[in-house]
Amino acid sequence: LLGIPEDSEWMVAEMGMSTPGELGRLSRLARPEVAVYTNVRPAHLVNFGSVEAIARAKAELLEGLVEGGLVVANRDDPRVAAIAEAHPGPVAWYAIDRDADYRARRLSTTPGRPGSRFELAVGGRSVTVELALIGRYNVENFLAAAACAHRLGIALEEVAAAAATVAPEAMRGVVHRLASGALLVDDSYNSSPSALAGALAGARQLAAGARSWCVLGDMLELGTSAAELHRAAGAEAARLGFSPVVGVGEQARELVAAAAAAGAETRWCADAAAAAELAPGLLAAEDLLLVKGSRGVGLEAVVAAVLAAEEAD
Repeated sequence: LLGIPEDSEWMVAEMGMSTPGELGRLSRLARPEVAVYTNVRPAHLVNFGSVEAIARAKAELLEGLVEGGLVVANRDDPRVAAIAEAHPGPVAWYAIDRDADYRARRLSTTPGRPGSRFELAVGGRSVTVELALIGRYNVENFLAAAACAHRLGIALEEVAAAAATVAPEAMRGVVHRLASGALLVDDSYNSSPSALAGALAGARQLAAGARSWCVLGDMLELGTSAAELHRAAGAEAARLGFSPVVGVGEQARELVAAAAAAGAETRWCADAAAAAELAPGLLAAEDLLLVKGSRGVGLEAVVAAVLAAEEAD
């Protein structure tokens, strides 16, 4: 904060937390004029114990919000909605499924092509948005950014034009089209139950009927809920048609077991090195492969091994 150049007009800061009280301290330091809430979902449960405790901790962001400050909130998330409804100042709502100030309508995807097309509706106006990021979750993220930017004076047309320039950061949903025709979705930077569910759904939309399979690492810091959440993830992967499901790490044993029980072919690897040795040999032409795991698992090694084995565009 002290290093911000004096001629800066705006600072956009991600305020992360891993224990109660952290977000309140950060908020009081920053004194934000806008607070953006995307979702409240299970992550870092080992330090919080429940999703409700995470919601209470995220509400701390409002402690330093300036008087009359704006809250941008996801109306599709009931825990976010509860936080925003308690705010005495202005709220800009965004949503896909519910009525909101900023809404994505007529959302569509094209199999084999990353991204989404939709109408961004604001009041009685709308603009067409082409977003080259996979998954519904990225549409939600775009709506949050669009609502914030528009309320700060950016025209809707400029918001839509900016969407066309957005590209994923490394290891966060990057789609590699390989020389064999296979698609590799590199989402190896991190993982959590809700993020994994979104990545699985987004990758499956991209598959266009091709064989879809995945390498999924442990989701860390989930506390006593870890086994249950890994089982749910494995069952969801199988339900969406991913097979084989390759689990990496001790907690992923539960994921693999649930996927197998739901009818998927499965493999288990003790670590990323073993998965990196296995994956290139499993990949066939026209396949879709999703790679996702928590940062501590290091599944970028799998991506590197696949890319080394096949020339990417």
